[in-house]
Amino acid sequence: MSDSETVTSFGELPLAPAVIQAVQDVGYETPSPIQARSIPRILEGRDLLGLAQTGTGKTAAFALPLLSGVDLKQKDPQILVLAPTRELAIQVAEAFQRYARHMPGFHVLPVYGGQDMRGQLRGLNRGAHVVVGTPGRIMDHIRRGSLKLEGIKSVVLDEADEMLRMGFVDDIEWIMERTPESRQVALFSATMPPVIRKIADKYLNDPAYVEIKAKTATVDTITQKVWMVSGVHKLDALTRILEVEPFDGMIIFVRTKTATVELAEKLEARGFAAAALNGDMSQGLREKVVERLKRGSLDILIATDVAARGLDVERISHVVNYDIPYDTEAYVHRIGRTGRAGRQGIAILFAAHRERRMLRAIERATRQRIEAMTLPSMSDVRDIRIKQFKEDVVNNLEDSEKLTQFREVITSLMQEQGLELEDLAASLCFMAQKERPFPDAREPEPRQRRERRDRDRRSFEGERREGRERRERSTEGMVRYRVDLGRDQGISPRDLVGAIANEGGIPGSNIGHIRLFDTCSSVYLPEGLDESTLTSLKGVKIRNQGLGLRPWQDDGFRGRGDRRRGRPGGRDGGGRDRRPHSSSRRPRHQS
Repeated sequence: MSDSETVTSFGELPLAPAVIQAVQDVGYETPSPIQARSIPRILEGRDLLGLAQTGTGKTAAFALPLLSGVDLKQKDPQILVLAPTRELAIQVAEAFQRYARHMPGFHVLPVYGGQDMRGQLRGLNRGAHVVVGTPGRIMDHIRRGSLKLEGIKSVVLDEADEMLRMGFVDDIEWIMERTPESRQVALFSATMPPVIRKIADKYLNDPAYVEIKAKTATVDTITQKVWMVSGVHKLDALTRILEVEPFDGMIIFVRTKTATVELAEKLEARGFAAAALNGDMSQGLREKVVERLKRGSLDILIATDVAARGLDVERISHVVNYDIPYDTEAYVHRIGRTGRAGRQGIAILFAAHRERRMLRAIERATRQRIEAMTLPSMSDVRDIRIKQFKEDVVNNLEDSEKLTQFREVITSLMQEQGLELEDLAASLCFMAQKERPFPDAREPEPRQRRERRDRDRRSFEGERREGRERRERSTEGMVRYRVDLGRDQGISPRDLVGAIANEGGIPGSNIGHIRLFDTCSSVYLPEGLDESTLTSLKGVKIRNQGLGLRPWQDDGFRGRGDRRRGRPGGRDGGGRDRRPHSSSRRPRHQS
């Protein structure tokens, strides 16, 4: 398809009706460039070589057409997707499930290291039409015979350059050699280094080539902020922001039509002038809602992407992305509802930690670093409510004629009940604010905010002491292993944790102390690992270099681990204890 050819709606594409319905449910209206150019080619059965950045909508570009060809009666896997990380594998699997919501009996299974192998075996035994996984774990299942490739019709290599960087190229070739020759292949990559080009030439048959240069947009009139969802419930966080943030008109974006109604009702119950705007509403009703926003009788619209297209209301000062969009173009369209005609606008994004990849893609697309925002405390909310209450009281004093009869009532009450003026005023204030009480300023701060403040106050000596305490913890039940990679090879503790967890099926929380030396490293792993796991780990690669994992023997490595001090792992050997900094090791924040 040439650049001049355009597809204006998903209805123009020969996708299965069930898939089209799911697309409409999600709120997609117009295909992104990568989708418009890739979907027809994949539906034709052609191999595809796609050059596209994260955030361009490429997951839907291969998931939608491949789902349209799935045979639900066949239980063995028909689609195999290889992804570099467990996070991406989960996201892709979730996308397949979302797009197949109207396909009864459909099953997708993500498989990756660090997850219980027994659950994956049960899922494969039950039957999965689509399998999404990291190369190492896919290889494990192929060797076990639990993943049968005879029925594979299509293979997707997602983020191939990232798999190259992580040393998975040999694994990819091993897997590809075992797939049927008749299978269709779609390879997506943000860059095209020679090794990826070589794989494409070897395994893709006369592929269609699609290159999408991510559109960037400089939004100078819009201040962007992000709150990383943690601890406090999203609705409570939104309420606090609405209480403290001064705004005129606001659009809050959610993903589904149902969510627009539910969130509007919850905000109305909390005293905000809010209404839903979605595609299920008649044109007349939608126009009335927008007119209310323009007149000022409505302050907040909760909308889907489709419903808000083309919306231009001058008083919109804020856009809140309550649900992060699926691609960067949708984000740019959303925040474009504010900051128009040179006016200043504010865009606030709610993002979970597993959505950080999309957050980075959004920053690249907007050419702006998105500022992390601190959630207002309950003390902040209290201060704002008291300030507003005081302003309302003072404003009412300006109309003295309307207050005359109330003065008479006050005088009468004081005389009849023998009340002090302050007590009477306090009682009236309580009556006025009974539905919106002032929060208790003594309420504890959210745990996340409190912990961050405490960490900031911690001295350097305190951190060193904490490190020593960690190093002195018992390694009972652990075995020390050596790997043939160290600082000279540019690896980090995170690299080791990722490789061992993904490919060895060992949870990150079960990986102990890691020490890095110049030419090797040591890592503590649980004792009693089975032979198949150890054999698998010996062949794991980081940046195309093998781990060479084997039990640690101090006598065998004396004087070779660190150039600056003799023996590696000695007290002054330069091989500092390091806790692996991976998501699996971080404590969960709780409210």
